[in-house]
Amino acid sequence: MLFKKDYLHTSEERFALDVKIQRQLDSILDKDNKENLSKVYSFNPNFISDYKGYTLGMSNEEIDRLHLFRSENNWVYSAKEFQQVTLISDSLLQILAPYFKFPEWANRPKSRKNERKEKPVVTVVGHKDLNQATPEELKGIYGIGDKLSARIVKFRNRLGGFMVNEQLYDVYGLEEEVVLRILEEFRVKGQPVIEMININSATRREMQQLIYIDQNLAIQIVTYRDSVGIIKSFNELLKIEDFPADKIDRIKLYLSL
Repeated sequence: MLFKKDYLHTSEERFALDVKIQRQLDSILDKDNKENLSKVYSFNPNFISDYKGYTLGMSNEEIDRLHLFRSENNWVYSAKEFQQVTLISDSLLQILAPYFKFPEWANRPKSRKNERKEKPVVTVVGHKDLNQATPEELKGIYGIGDKLSARIVKFRNRLGGFMVNEQLYDVYGLEEEVVLRILEEFRVKGQPVIEMININSATRREMQQLIYIDQNLAIQIVTYRDSVGIIKSFNELLKIEDFPADKIDRIKLYLSL
């Protein structure tokens, strides 16, 4: 069988929500977003985008507080600090905290305050565009040499351009600490103009043009599409066996229905 059964689990099966937070989620999340919440995968909360924050149940004000904090080159190192910065409720924190993934160095026994003091303070006056970064500029980041700089550029070119900063984590061999250093200087400053892949009409070969979709996955997508007639939601792709669910948010940036 190519397709999974019972591939989604409701958030009620995982958490006991209080009435207030349940009403809040019900009012701001449509059906697709509720499915997204129940399929959350581990992520670094320092890089929550507007869309990601919305799907997680955060208000615009809470998301803005995080972005303002990060714009000053500050980092959140724990779930407690995340709440202190964003002012999200205890109930929402209880839901999200199990999915937070911080870099290993954030959890070292050594005092983080002391560790941060040892690092030179770098004031960044505006970030450079990640989609315009040259191999030479990337090699200026500690931890990046000829191979990694070339690999980043090649990955970017195959995509047609990065749509979100988090796609740096998808570059093979790029450690999280190095990604964080890159994002101190470079950010996606504007989404590139690309030709979207229509998931309901594209051929297998056309789907394979997207770096996230290999030949086997393209075949499975086409087979699933033929079985249902039309794909109405990107979340339907999660029914396909071995679909990279942790990359669904990235993949659908390049697809259309």
